[in-house]
Amino acid sequence: MIRYSDIINKNQREIVLLKASPCVWGKCTFCDYIEDNNSDTQFNVNFNKEILKNVTGKHKVLEVINSGSCFELPKETLQDIKNIIDSKGIKKLFFESHWIYRNRLEEMKQLFNIPIMFKCGIETFDNHFRCEVLKKGAVFSGPEEVSKYFNSICLMVGIKGQTKSMIKTDIEYLLKYFKHGCVNIYMENSTPFKRDEELISWFRDNYSFLEENDNIEILWNNTDFGVGGN
Repeated sequence: MIRYSDIINKNQREIVLLKASPCVWGKCTFCDYIEDNNSDTQFNVNFNKEILKNVTGKHKVLEVINSGSCFELPKETLQDIKNIIDSKGIKKLFFESHWIYRNRLEEMKQLFNIPIMFKCGIETFDNHFRCEVLKKGAVFSGPEEVSKYFNSICLMVGIKGQTKSMIKTDIEYLLKYFKHGCVNIYMENSTPFKRDEELISWFRDNYSFLEENDNIEILWNNTDFGVGGN
């Protein structure tokens, strides 16, 4: 498992994949990423300290991800991140957060005192598919409500059961309501969900132009940011 990477294309930044306590939601039917978490807080603290030693501050931007939300990182790890931000002169931070923490984002802003790009995994704005099929646990009225809390969202493309119409709407909302976005092309894992290769091919033919947008990142493979593993 690769835990540190230097993203040198769009939105240049360093990125670390840390360990945290179990995802507070943990019910997404398509996700086995949560298997990377650990209930041993002290183990996580020590483990994360070693990963964070790789951060140089070269781009003045840092992204921190884990198998859940930034709020599940140990408090000591958060302080370690804060120390690195201060010592390396980092000016911007990327964090991930589940929708369930939407009313606590200010806590992180006050702790780090630098601009934070909060990324929220919406997956799709189709309510039935998101809530009943993917079991995402994010209930909201529409993109306007999401944009009140999050300036960046993650969408999923290519799961069997999705439609072209869903994806068209999702991309439309992404471009209209959000400053930044990440489109994750679904990779099969240990869950029963399968890739829709025809849908992915259609997306590639019709939406590859998004790669020219500085604020949109497409992960054709889930390790395209240089971290993670099989």
